[in-house]
Parts: sequence; structure tokens; C-alpha cells
Amino acid sequence: MLPVLRNATYRRLFIAQLVALLGTGLLTVALGLLAFDLAGKDAGAVLGTALTIKMAAYVGFAPVINAVAAKLPKKPVLIGADLLRAAMALCLPIITEAWQVYVVIFLLQSASATFTPAFQSLIPAVLPAERDYTRALSLSRLAYDLEALASPAIAALLLTVLSYNKLFLGTVAGFLLSALLVAVTALPAPANGAAKEAPASLWHGITLGARIFWRSPKLRSLLALNLVVAAPTALVLVNTVVYVREVLHRPETDLALALACFGVGSMTVALGAPRVLERFGDRAVMLTGAAVLPMVMSGAAALTFLAEGAGTDSGTWAWLLGLWFLLGAGTSTVLTPSARLLREASDEATRPYVFTAQFSLSHACYILTYPLAGWLGAAAGLGPAALALAFVAMIGGTGAFLSWPRRSEGAHPITSPDSRGAAELKQ
Repeated sequence: MLPVLRNATYRRLFIAQLVALLGTGLLTVALGLLAFDLAGKDAGAVLGTALTIKMAAYVGFAPVINAVAAKLPKKPVLIGADLLRAAMALCLPIITEAWQVYVVIFLLQSASATFTPAFQSLIPAVLPAERDYTRALSLSRLAYDLEALASPAIAALLLTVLSYNKLFLGTVAGFLLSALLVAVTALPAPANGAAKEAPASLWHGITLGARIFWRSPKLRSLLALNLVVAAPTALVLVNTVVYVREVLHRPETDLALALACFGVGSMTVALGAPRVLERFGDRAVMLTGAAVLPMVMSGAAALTFLAEGAGTDSGTWAWLLGLWFLLGAGTSTVLTPSARLLREASDEATRPYVFTAQFSLSHACYILTYPLAGWLGAAAGLGPAALALAFVAMIGGTGAFLSWPRRSEGAHPITSPDSRGAAELKQ
């Protein structure tokens, strides 16, 4: 994977991604502490509302924002999004009411919904060779996993000498440094004037990515695979603390260990992904992950029932760590190659719309799985919640398998050359 960092443009963009992710990680920790200061025992309700607003910005506004931004040069769009994110993060330390949190989070996440798809759609132009692009995807997945492990540790260290409000300044610094790195990077010019092409109407631009998804068998499969990934992710992010503290009666520090196992599983797959994908291809790798995940989540449901009678002096803790490792590995097996499908199904003209559609549609799945994990887990227990999420993942996996026939190559019409993308934009 590391040879792609020899490309100076990609290296700067990758560092920009890293520092922005680190800033976002500090924001997550500080926001939780701010919510507790504002609402006390109702902090969970504040955070839950903030997360819902975040998903609404991703799902509802990302296509609109990016349909407008697609007409603009990418560098000003990326820098502007970073500056807006920094400005919103700078507002958080002076907030005194919960409603102010919601407004700031909406604006900040709308900026993220602009930055992320534009950034992701830029990388294929920076690294046109498929092998280099695959390595870049693995590095990107690795960056997300490292951030999930490093940010809480860095935040905990900083909190020993700083108040949590100062963590927001770290978030501001991360976004500003990201903007600076983008500003000093020479981005590739659009091929064949693709950046000058405009959709026939705003509505056409908003819906273009979704229509391309529907016309491509591989991307229809990716839609279903998004649901597969959302189920175990919701189980881990929402219910790990309940497994650790209530079911297994472990100390608070073990929560970090359980989440770390999920991240290590994801990193392990990301590191090996380039070679595996070269040997077996996208379909075999991604559908294997989709088949494994429901079985592992069923194991998490069984673990709940076993732990009720086993107590804390049993091997259930080791089983939980092993299951979380497998969940991380399974989600990475599906996620890491996904951008290869987006790249293949688009060209220079349509790529921003396709990446935006994936960004929006993938986050829409969490609107289903987050409440399912939380509300069903609270009402009926973790076992039924895990089984329900396993069933959701099974439905997604079945849909993915049926939508992605073995001989689907060349079946989708929206591919290179660029003239096809231009024609699709003007239809």
C-alpha cells in the first residue's frame, strides 16, 4: 500500500484526510462531554438527536449540495467545506443550549457531506491505475480504523491537562490544516472538459447518482451491501457498552478494548485487501463478507444468552472480543472494495454524482439500524436486537447476491468513455 504515497498529490490529500479525521475524533469525545454538561442524565437524548440530524444532513442534503457544488472547481469546494467545519467547531465551546448544538451539528455535517464525496471522487483522477487506486482504498480504510483507535486515546491524554472545551480547538486545527494541505496541492484538471458539463436541471443532478445506481447491477448490489454493513456497525457502536457493562459486568476500560478489537479486525482486512482483491475479485470478496456477518451477529445473540448463566468468571469475554474482531473484519471486507465499483460505474463527468449517491444512500441505512439496535435492545434485550440485525444483514446479503450475477461485467451503461457521461448529464 505504501508505494502510492510516492505520488505527491495523493500523499498530501491522504495527510489532509488523516488530520481531518483526527479532528473529527476529538470532536466526538468533546461533544459527548458537552452534551452531559448541558443535559446531565438526558445527555443520551441530546446525542441521539444530534446523530439523527447528522444522518439527515448526509441523506437529505448531500445530493442537493453536491449537485450544486459539482459545477464548481473541486479545490475551492474542498477548502470552503473545511473552513465551514472549522468555524462550526469553533462555535461549540461557547454553546449554552441544546438547540444550539443541533444547529451547529447540522451545518458542520452538511459541510462534511460536501467535502467527503468530492474528496473521494477526486482520488481516481489522482491515481488512475487500478492497482494504485485499490491500495489507496486500503490506506483510507486503515486511516478510519486508526482514527477510531487513536482519537479516544489522544483525547483521554489531553483531558488530563486540558478541559474538554479545549478539545474543540484540536478539531478546528485539524480542519484548518486539511484546508491548507488541499490549498497547496496541485489537483488534476478535469478530463475532456468534464467539469464544465452541467446537468439539464438541478433535479436531474440531484437524482443522477441514484439513477446510475439503479441501472448498474453491481451498484444495485452495493445498495444491498450498505445494509449489510450498517447492521453490525450499529450493533457495535450502540450496544457494546451494554454488553461490556451490563451483560458481562466488565470494568469501563474494557469498553475501549472491545471497540479496539472491532477496529483491529477491520485493519487486518484492509492491510491484506489489495492482494486478495487481485486474486479473487470484488464479487467473491464482498459477498463472502456479506455471508459471514449475519452468522457472527447470530453468535453475538447466542453470547447474550450464555452470559446470563455463566457469570463473569467464564470465557464469554474472550468470545465477545473474538466476535467483535470478526465483525470488524467482515465490515471491512465489504467496505474496502466498494469504491472500486463506484469508479468502474462512472466516468469523469458522472463520478461526483455517483460518489455522492453512495455517501447518502449508505448513511440512510443507519436510520434503520441505529434505532433497531438501541430501541429493540432496550425493550427486548440484546439477544433479540442482535438477531434482528442479523436478519437485516441476511436480507441485504441475499439482495446483493441476486443483484450481482457472475457475468455482470459490462452490463451497466454508465462507464467510460467520457462522452457517455456527458450524454447522461444532459439527458
